[in-house]
Amino acid sequence: MGEEVWRKREEVIFSEHSFSFYPLNIFAPFVLFPDYFCLLEFIWLSMNVLLFWKTFLLYNQGPEYHYLHQMLGLGLCLSRASASVLNLNCSLILLPMCRTLLAYLRGSQKVPSRRTRRLLDKSRTFHITCGVTICIFSGVHVAAHLVNALNFSVNYSEDFVELNAARYRDEDPRKLLFTTVPGLTGVCMVVVLFLMITASTYAIRVSNYDIFWYTHNLFFVFYMLLTLHVSGGLLKYQTNLDTHPPGCISLNRTSSQNISLPEYFSEHFHEPFPEGFSKPEEFTQNTFVKICMEEPRFQANFPQTWLWISGPLCLYCAERLYRYIRSNKPVTIISVISHPSDVMEIRMVKENFKARPGQYITLHCPSVSALENHPFTLTMCPTETKATFGVHLKIVGDWTERFRDLLLPPSSQDSEILPFIQSRNYPKDDWKPYKLRRLYFIWVCRDIQSFRWFADLLCMLHNKFWQENRPDYVNIQLYLSQTDGIQKIIGEKYHALNSRLFIGRPRWKLLFDEIAKYNRGKTVGVFCCGPNSLSKTLHKLSNQINSYGTRFEYNKESFS
Repeated sequence: MGEEVWRKREEVIFSEHSFSFYPLNIFAPFVLFPDYFCLLEFIWLSMNVLLFWKTFLLYNQGPEYHYLHQMLGLGLCLSRASASVLNLNCSLILLPMCRTLLAYLRGSQKVPSRRTRRLLDKSRTFHITCGVTICIFSGVHVAAHLVNALNFSVNYSEDFVELNAARYRDEDPRKLLFTTVPGLTGVCMVVVLFLMITASTYAIRVSNYDIFWYTHNLFFVFYMLLTLHVSGGLLKYQTNLDTHPPGCISLNRTSSQNISLPEYFSEHFHEPFPEGFSKPEEFTQNTFVKICMEEPRFQANFPQTWLWISGPLCLYCAERLYRYIRSNKPVTIISVISHPSDVMEIRMVKENFKARPGQYITLHCPSVSALENHPFTLTMCPTETKATFGVHLKIVGDWTERFRDLLLPPSSQDSEILPFIQSRNYPKDDWKPYKLRRLYFIWVCRDIQSFRWFADLLCMLHNKFWQENRPDYVNIQLYLSQTDGIQKIIGEKYHALNSRLFIGRPRWKLLFDEIAKYNRGKTVGVFCCGPNSLSKTLHKLSNQINSYGTRFEYNKESFS
């Protein structure tokens, strides 16, 4: 039960009159979530905070930023510290989307540790974590630069014309935002990021997935603007620290103005002198004074953002190109079946296609959407005697609705390309390679018709194991959460399932205790495919310690 179930991810491309298929020839797992991922998220957050703090201290205490810090104050430190965190997260946020690379590493045993391989399945969660981090520190970065724009205008000094971004004192700060390259690109990036954030919310993704998908692809524009944003050279550092230490006295200036050192101190230092030095003369005679012979020189920081993002961006683009090139192998749809409760089954055949139960494929239909592709778990796997494989689709969104309308045309139209059949002959999978001792299959549905999707398969499995004298190998429990008076599956051949049909929801705590009791000291894998509320309940019960020494490993289905 605790054995890992592997899934081979294949990608299917459909066109209007012909069907093509491009396999990735890699293995992706049936997602296994480690319980210690929360700890790793905390470590990741700590790394971001540490990077922020180290950069903050650098710009706050670094001598090369002495004059710039005097002009901008904490706005300089906050803007640069947040920028360093943004560089890190903008570079790593693309890596979880390199699904081909991650699946190859996960399935080819390149990563020997089982727990490390499980972490690769959390790629989507890590992608979201990086996205949230980018949103938070972008807010800090924008707020800091708004303060900087104001300080550039208010603290304008003719002594440091090269250092000033403003052209004169009290210049309108809005001009710095809309007339400079860093300001204008920053405003555009805020707009793009706002669109991506709002379109990524659950409500938008459920109501109109197209908006989410196309808006999310604006990240190409975001990265272009990000590269231009740092090319303006807005913030500069001092280059001649050896000949002009911060806070030194320029003899050229004092001699030209015929000002003595005590007078210089009286003019530039209004704070009370330290105890024991009541006069400037006494202070200058007993204090080491730094003398400089030239004015400070400044230079813009070398843009480093492109160094952070160029590698992951090129890797992601190369993977997208690789997947596109491999999208030329044909796939043939041999049947499309309409099931109750808005479920559609598609059966396909593809040359040299191999898969195992629990794996998934990705469907892409250009006639429906040019860019969208969606993963679906294989419900029928090819065998040595039968090459057919298939998936079940629940019609729940605009993409699946258009896909159904394309594959299930009205009866008046020609349907020779897509033959329709009503029979359902499932292949007999070979169970010998798997080390399962017992399988508990618990299925919760709202309506009775939903159980009919796989009723034939479940009955076939039940009869198969009874004939092999292994009736306890599969424990089937069906739960009907909403009833309209019909409390059994229609059909005499489903008698074995009717006796395993219960009204209401499972009592999960009792089920876990019962399974732990009959599997003392063993490892039990818990595989969940369902809503988040159910996932949280099962995850919590899996982590609880029981008195039987049984260890539950929680796994949630996810398409990485």
